[in-house]
Amino acid sequence: MSAAVDAREAGRRVEEVLDALAADGSRESSAAAEELVRVLMEFYGAGLARIVERLGAGPVTALADDELVASLFSLHGLHPEDVHTRIARALARSGDRVEQVGFDEATGVLRLRPAPAAAGGCGCGSGAGGGAQDVEDTLACFAPEVTGIEMEPAPAPEPPLLQIGVRPHSPARVP
Repeated sequence: MSAAVDAREAGRRVEEVLDALAADGSRESSAAAEELVRVLMEFYGAGLARIVERLGAGPVTALADDELVASLFSLHGLHPEDVHTRIARALARSGDRVEQVGFDEATGVLRLRPAPAAAGGCGCGSGAGGGAQDVEDTLACFAPEVTGIEMEPAPAPEPPLLQIGVRPHSPARVP
């Protein structure tokens, strides 16, 4: 695989292969394939944990900004940042202007709403960035604990303040 490996695509591909084996192969072949994936994950995870341990906090934190590395750290429970920090990082990087309403760690559901600046004048959220897929893709790398996203409606915009004043006094006109 090249340096441009997409973690999301790699995960999808593993799932496709395992699903194909389950559909076409025997129960024993499917179980063996799943066991092989588990063993390889444990092996690479243990090696990555050893690398993280020997590197120390500074280099690991610097590496955690890379999407592929961040997804590997998260997958193996080695990410130096907590889930809330990683969610904030993912939302900032997604390019979509949303704000976090809440995150339920028990269910993995993240509640979002369009940021006020993204909502446009009508409160419909039409000014948002690339959409929910961008947010989901970025969260998959930085915070795979997020298993679902619920979008709340944008808050209604404040009505403009109406200024009523007295006209400045002007001299009387003489015809």
